[in-house]
Amino acid sequence: MNQTFHHLPVLSEAVIQGLTIKASGNYLDATVGGGGHSELILNSAENIHLIALDQDESAIAAAKDKLSAYKQIKFYHKNFTEYDPETLKFDGILADLGVSSPQLDNPERGFSFQKEADLDMRMNPQQSLTAAEIINHWDESTLADIFYHYGEERYSRKIARKILQKRPFSTTTELASAIALCFAPQKRYGRIHPATRVFQALRIAVNNELDNLKAFLEKSPHWLKPQGRLVIISFHSLEDRIVKHTFREHPQLKVITKKPITATPEESQENPRARSAKLRIAERTD
Repeated sequence: MNQTFHHLPVLSEAVIQGLTIKASGNYLDATVGGGGHSELILNSAENIHLIALDQDESAIAAAKDKLSAYKQIKFYHKNFTEYDPETLKFDGILADLGVSSPQLDNPERGFSFQKEADLDMRMNPQQSLTAAEIINHWDESTLADIFYHYGEERYSRKIARKILQKRPFSTTTELASAIALCFAPQKRYGRIHPATRVFQALRIAVNNELDNLKAFLEKSPHWLKPQGRLVIISFHSLEDRIVKHTFREHPQLKVITKKPITATPEESQENPRARSAKLRIAERTD
């Protein structure tokens, strides 16, 4: 299982420094993925207690496999908005947002247009809403709004109109080809595929990512001990804006990072996913 969910943790050094890990501390990895960040946390000090969450069952299985030698870790298959620590308080909380490399690389998950696959995009395969449902059944105006607000796609209305003309769609590659027709020929084969922003928007809509992030950022400061740290890694400007604003406005938080921490050129070369990563840190004040 861990071979199918091999995932390099991004900004590892900044995560560990940002969490200021202490012996016998309690920590929450709200998006455990393949377990890379969790392993670093567990190895950073003696007697660490860790809660690990993920809404993707395959991620939980991979993390359990990777971290089987550690006894002071509990796993929960759930979205971080569904978690309730009850009376437990944490010295540090980490969330590494967005789609993971194994999810992107597995064509069966339908996140990428690089390989033909069903239009799925569910981070939790048990939920009912899929990208196919949105693309094939939602109205033109709603589709255009999704592409514009979640993908920052300037041709959102033109693309929505084209989708209604050509639907139903069953595969990622069919959809990507239709989107490309909305662009001038010289823009169809550039460095960034013309479907990139629409696929981001669909993924966000399917998984309710931005609303979930807002809910998590509202709740999670209450789960921290005084001087506990909240570390968030985001991967696009929509997420980063929400994190930046919430850190600044939340009455229980003090901003530690005035500007986000980004990957070094060396890490970006080794792990291309790190190129767009931005890490922000806040601390509970009371």
